[in-house]
Amino acid sequence: MSGIYAVSEWIMRFSVINILWIIFNLPIAFILISILFAEHLTDIYYLVPILVVLVPILFFPATQAMFASVRDWVIKRDEGGLIKSYWRYYKDNYKKSVISGVILTFIWLFWYVDVYYFSKENVLLMFVFGFLGIVLFIYTINFFSINAHYHMKLGKTFKNTLLITIGSPVLFFAVLITSAILLMISITKMQFLILFFTGSLMAYISFSAFYRLYLKLAGTH
Repeated sequence: MSGIYAVSEWIMRFSVINILWIIFNLPIAFILISILFAEHLTDIYYLVPILVVLVPILFFPATQAMFASVRDWVIKRDEGGLIKSYWRYYKDNYKKSVISGVILTFIWLFWYVDVYYFSKENVLLMFVFGFLGIVLFIYTINFFSINAHYHMKLGKTFKNTLLITIGSPVLFFAVLITSAILLMISITKMQFLILFFTGSLMAYISFSAFYRLYLKLAGTH
């Protein structure tokens, strides 16, 4: 019975946090669906700027709150109710999350524009930008982990994220492989995971991998 209770508790944790994350990102999901099913190119031109505005003010604070929530589970710290703690992390980190979201959104936008205009007819550039996209993906996830664990100025957070991203191949490939497998399964095989588990599972696995590196580095000093 204790085993069943433990499994049920973890299922509830992942599903509640993931659903909260989905709810906070519903406007972004609506815009993305509208872009995918847009019948005219002009519609996309109107929708993309709205998406660029919404990502920093909705996606980044919601995702940062999710990483802060799963951090409590990894370090075994009880912060009370799931909804209450998620909302507190969302409010407390909102300003910093929005600022970092603006910076990272424009970096991603710059990468996308380069891919769109420069890699269409050049195979080498396509592979280069593809690799840079993977690095930027891992960098963004590591940023959420570091920002959830440390209280430091934003510039130092960006710097430390870069050092960890390029300086720890084990963490890099651990986050890359687990995220890729989870996304592939969620998109192609088990779509219900997107609603209940995908986001929170990715956050938990990624932060767990980061925390193992943190403990290893802390033990060497």
